[in-house]
Amino acid sequence: MNATHPHADRREPFYSTLADDPDMAELIAMFVDELPQRVAAADELASRSDWESLRRLAHQLKGAAGSYGFPMLTDTSSALERACRIDPQEAEIRKALEDLAADCARARCHTNA
Repeated sequence: MNATHPHADRREPFYSTLADDPDMAELIAMFVDELPQRVAAADELASRSDWESLRRLAHQLKGAAGSYGFPMLTDTSSALERACRIDPQEAEIRKALEDLAADCARARCHTNA
């Protein structure tokens, strides 16, 4: 079975590709700090089987993750968005959400975090 992302089974933290940009540091830190709330909101939508709202949340997170230098989160958000879009299957959506939550928990704004 292929993983959502080539590094999906890695356990170590990963960092923003923009971590060395001092102009982005505060914004990246805020983005990372908000990830648990985004995951909680996604979990809430999934618990209500509100696949369209979950798809929109995943789409927004995909864009934000790219803007803040987190291509892995872009990939896992995209997978969740796709799972919600066409003939939503709850098991597939829950797996994509689980992968996204795991990646969100590993995201760091800089190597000293």
